[in-house]
Amino acid sequence: MIVVKVGGSEGINYEAVAKDAAALWKAGQKLILVHGGSSETNKIAEALGHPPQFLTHPGGMTSRLTDRRTLEIFEMVYCGLVNKRIVELLQREGVNAVGLSGLDGRIFEGRRKEAVKYVEGGKIKIHRGDFTGSVERVNTALLTLLLEAGYLPVLTPPAVSYEGDAINTDGDTAASMLATSLKAEALLLLSNVPGLLANFPDESSLIREIPAAKVGDPAYMAVAQGRMKKKVLGAVEAVQGGVGRVIFGDARVEQPIQKALAGAGTVVR
Repeated sequence: MIVVKVGGSEGINYEAVAKDAAALWKAGQKLILVHGGSSETNKIAEALGHPPQFLTHPGGMTSRLTDRRTLEIFEMVYCGLVNKRIVELLQREGVNAVGLSGLDGRIFEGRRKEAVKYVEGGKIKIHRGDFTGSVERVNTALLTLLLEAGYLPVLTPPAVSYEGDAINTDGDTAASMLATSLKAEALLLLSNVPGLLANFPDESSLIREIPAAKVGDPAYMAVAQGRMKKKVLGAVEAVQGGVGRVIFGDARVEQPIQKALAGAGTVVR
């Protein structure tokens, strides 16, 4: 089993991802696709007059401020536009894909955050009423049912809270939890960069491998920019949780999945 997470930034070659996934699937490789949609969501939110807002948290991470209207736009893009685009591409390749959100069948389930701490003007403030949370449980029984029946699951946030609310959640973290729950052979995190870069955005400075036991070394964490820091920490957690290896790969190229599995990108093991 492999879990493939495809990012939602500019430059992603969804056609190449779908074609590659289909080729592997037809060859007998069991896999689940998880995807994002941040770039498309930002554009549509702007067009609808509800531009995205982001919070910077005390640890330096950022997240999308998700009020009810933002959540509705998020669902429209992630669960509708992007999810069905990928399902359609897979169907064209002869693969019977099923697109679902984490809300469906409680595939991704977790706790909604009652309050979110963020930094503004050098002060720590608290935002309440956000529809965000982290995935804590995965409905592997439903996914196994689909896989055994010959369907390729294509999954996307949002997740669902224990109380039944839709919650915006980090797609990489959800994919990591999924891979850990399935004890996957590999988790691939494909985006619009070739992997972890020692000197971002210089792509020739690609770091080929990160030993999970040494992730705290300055050579790795000091160069992880923005969201990449969260990706690296999540990758280490996945490896420690039983996933064989995690690969940061390039989703802009042809055969992105097979190339990542062959060693292109940054491997965490």
